[in-house]
Amino acid sequence: MDRVAPFQRYFTLSQSQNPIKPKKVSPASVALGPALISPATQLSNLSLSYSWSHLSPSPAFHFSDDLKEVNSLESVKVLHARLLKMSNSWSSDSMTKSLISSYVKFNDFRAATTIFFVGFARNYVFWSSFLDELQSCGGQTRRVLEVFGELCGKGVVFDGKVLTLVLKMCASLMDPWLGLQIHADLVKKGFDLDVHLKCALMNFYGRCWDLESANQVFNEMVEKKELAWNEVIMLNLRNERWEKAMELFRGMQFSCAKAYASTVAKLLHCCSKVGALEEGKQIHGYVLKFALGSDLLVSNSLINMYSRNNRLELARRVFGLMQDHNLSSWNSIISAYATHGYLNDAWNLLKEMESSDLKHDIITWNCLLSGHALHGSHKAVLKIFRRMQVVGFRPNSSSITSVLQAVIELGILKFGREIHGYVIRNELDYDAYVVTSLLDMYVKHNDLGKAQAVFSCMKSKRNIVAWNTLISGYSFKGLFDNARKLMNEMEEEGITPDLVTWNSLISGYSMWGQGDEALGLIHQVKSSGMSPNVVSWTALVSGSSQNGSYRESLEFFSQMQREGIRPNSVTLSSLLRNCGGLSLLQKGKEIHSFSIKNGFIEDVFVATALIDMYCKSGNLKAAYEVFERIENKTLATWNCLIMGFAIYGLGKEVVSLFEQMLGADIIPDAITFTAVLSGCKNSGLVNEGWKYFDSMSSDYGIIPTIEHYSCMVDLLGRAGYLDEAWDFMQSMPLKPDATIWGALLGSCRIHKNIQLAEMASKKLFELEPYNSANYVLMLNLYAMFDRWGDVERIKDLMSDIGVKNGQVWSWVEIDQIIHVFCAGENHPDEGEIYYELYHLVSEMKKLGYKPDVKCVYQNIDDSEKEKVLLSHTEKLAITYGLVKSRSITPIRVIKNSRICPDCHTAAKYMSLVKNREIFLRDGSRFHHFSEGKCSCNDCW
Repeated sequence: MDRVAPFQRYFTLSQSQNPIKPKKVSPASVALGPALISPATQLSNLSLSYSWSHLSPSPAFHFSDDLKEVNSLESVKVLHARLLKMSNSWSSDSMTKSLISSYVKFNDFRAATTIFFVGFARNYVFWSSFLDELQSCGGQTRRVLEVFGELCGKGVVFDGKVLTLVLKMCASLMDPWLGLQIHADLVKKGFDLDVHLKCALMNFYGRCWDLESANQVFNEMVEKKELAWNEVIMLNLRNERWEKAMELFRGMQFSCAKAYASTVAKLLHCCSKVGALEEGKQIHGYVLKFALGSDLLVSNSLINMYSRNNRLELARRVFGLMQDHNLSSWNSIISAYATHGYLNDAWNLLKEMESSDLKHDIITWNCLLSGHALHGSHKAVLKIFRRMQVVGFRPNSSSITSVLQAVIELGILKFGREIHGYVIRNELDYDAYVVTSLLDMYVKHNDLGKAQAVFSCMKSKRNIVAWNTLISGYSFKGLFDNARKLMNEMEEEGITPDLVTWNSLISGYSMWGQGDEALGLIHQVKSSGMSPNVVSWTALVSGSSQNGSYRESLEFFSQMQREGIRPNSVTLSSLLRNCGGLSLLQKGKEIHSFSIKNGFIEDVFVATALIDMYCKSGNLKAAYEVFERIENKTLATWNCLIMGFAIYGLGKEVVSLFEQMLGADIIPDAITFTAVLSGCKNSGLVNEGWKYFDSMSSDYGIIPTIEHYSCMVDLLGRAGYLDEAWDFMQSMPLKPDATIWGALLGSCRIHKNIQLAEMASKKLFELEPYNSANYVLMLNLYAMFDRWGDVERIKDLMSDIGVKNGQVWSWVEIDQIIHVFCAGENHPDEGEIYYELYHLVSEMKKLGYKPDVKCVYQNIDDSEKEKVLLSHTEKLAITYGLVKSRSITPIRVIKNSRICPDCHTAAKYMSLVKNREIFLRDGSRFHHFSEGKCSCNDCW
């Protein structure tokens, strides 16, 4: 009731129970003194300010001429006074409009509004132009309602058209109490049957009160005309009450009322938004029945409806049946094809459009930009962006958003900065979407300082998306104090963190190996009144997986299941990554079955994760079978399988797959060439390696990274071309890093080049002083040459720096139980294992096996070295697998470091003696032993 009191001071409606016939009121009869006078007042009783009352009509009076001489408010009043004296000459709306404009010009808004209300306020066009003129001169629209109240208080009675306009103003200005009292007065005065008033009332209640009240006004109508039906349907659509709108549309058809084209178009838009294809088809039937197809708005809405519901062929059919196409029609169909990835068809449609003598606009270009960005054609986005500028179109906020997405994916921050400059110069930084895209670009390019600066300078209101983007940036970088501080500032500004906010923190903590803290955030989400969803738990599972905490990730998944959260495709992809990381083949097969049963197998991300899991779990055949079943193979799918063959050393198969990929019109990227070069280096394909390395820049415009250079050094070095590898390193445009020097050192060990190895190790000790693997390689190399003094020197160096040999382990899974063998630790079945191993070695020696004692870098006699070789963890794991598993089951062993030459030789003999397949995954690649041979062809 506090809001009612002020209203009473300026608006008092008549209490008469009977409708009063409105008197015709001339604008000339309106007094402009401090008190309003009833329109019934005679002109002789008007009290005019100053000395205007002595003025008499002049026979030479010409309104247009006198209007030119108006240069002040006083002169406007003089002119008005002369018009009052000549009321009979008041014959046109043009005089009234000119008088009103004069008062507005000199800021007497009350006088202008008063004249307008009693003049020609029945014309809505005049009404709109009056409000525009009023606002442009600094007048307040709410003051119009106050004048309306004053006039009503003085007894001026308005008809339904004026009241309709006032109700629309109440709705626009969100004045609930004035509109409510007008409604009450309408009922008393019998205007409740006026359909225009009823529609205005419905709109008023929908805006200022609630939709139920608006629908009640409609339901209480005795006679529901077409205008009312269309208005109530549109009102429900604007309030996103889709089901109610469709229900009213069905009721409208039963009442034989006809829907306007604009209503049908809005209904079709609703079907597009909520995916209601069947309802959309029914509305299409209505369009055909009542011949609304000729309306371009309706036909364009049909195209969008079918496109959004993935029925592109029906959208094209509607387009083809249209007798006429406007620019919106062409944009709709071009957008449909571009959005669905038919980019060539979209360009062909553009050519057709140009041949029809219809010029494209900025929306056309934006459709092409967004379509290419959506389907990963990011380089094409930049080409389109340049082309549209060449033909004379200035990019707008929608264009910039698509281009920034391409910049993010292509990783070209320099160009992104140029786009940022364009945004500032063209004042596009008012758009929240553009600024949020800029934020995202800087965050994903690890420039958090610039991202923070953009965020702090935002001109538009910082929405929750902007806050979440920056919070996630800090979180993913492990800067949790900054993320938490930002979250607190966000709450201080009145924005409540949502699940996206929390999920980004959960993902960040889990990615940085802080699983307990991430799990604690899950509990905080619950305590805040929200329910952690599948994204929350997947962030926990996926983050741990990315961090390499595979076991922890699987434990979180078990908790997720206990919470009753059903996994999605991202969850399954993360779980498969865990299984691949741990080579848990049986667990991976279970997830594969779950994916098939629950319809996830069609998801290309799940299928790609399955390929990766099978490759890393030693079942390349199953990986290829999954690959073959994928209908729409993506670049990531090809890359995954190529890398799978590469780590097995199947170089020729890698080359064959790469050529097949090119034949399928898939453009390779930098990851593809890393996989191809890896396959070449693991198989000793030097010529092929050079060929593909050179084609990167010449044929595909891909600048080689340090990974590609490392592959080439490794390829040349393993093949024995150590001098060429050294020359290649010297000519590199990039400074060699630890991976380059490590590749060279590994090749030196293979080919026993101790001079070059010492140079490489010196660099590695500087770059990676705490990496024990580099020291161990040199220990092995010195031991091969019996340089025990150097062996002791390296050991002393390790001791001085504080470098310790990492824990070496191997494990084998038997009946879903993992058995781990660690150096220096005893296994419960140790006696049985060594008993079997001694017998196995005896049989192997009969076939030609000779223990490679050079692999032991201890200064002891050869017989003792042979005993040390028997304790290598990979031998123990393979032997245990042979003892405990069924005779037809392949042995799958995982080792955390590089397999030694003796164990590699021994594994080949074991596969021959026991006639068993042995898959061994070491720290760098896979080895498949069968019938005394290894898939690597001893090129490792």
